[in-house]
Amino acid sequence: MARHRHPDKEIEGAVSYAEQLGWRVIPVSGHAWGRLYCAQADGDGCMISVWSTPRSAGNHARSLLRAINRCPHQDRKEDDHEGS
Repeated sequence: MARHRHPDKEIEGAVSYAEQLGWRVIPVSGHAWGRLYCAQADGDGCMISVWSTPRSAGNHARSLLRAINRCPHQDRKEDDHEGS
């Protein structure tokens, strides 16, 4: 089953980028729209909350990208979207 898209296009782009890298998106209720979990299968993996209505969607999207790119559990090349 396909997941629900985030209403903000910048945040949706960051979530889609995370999915391309193997992160899982888990929907939650409350202030968060969902949670991103890195590909690390056990409880030591990274978790990032994706807010439904952040004060600044652009800042939140950039923050998500920074956290995704800094995940120590990922095996990726240096040319990834560090500055995106």
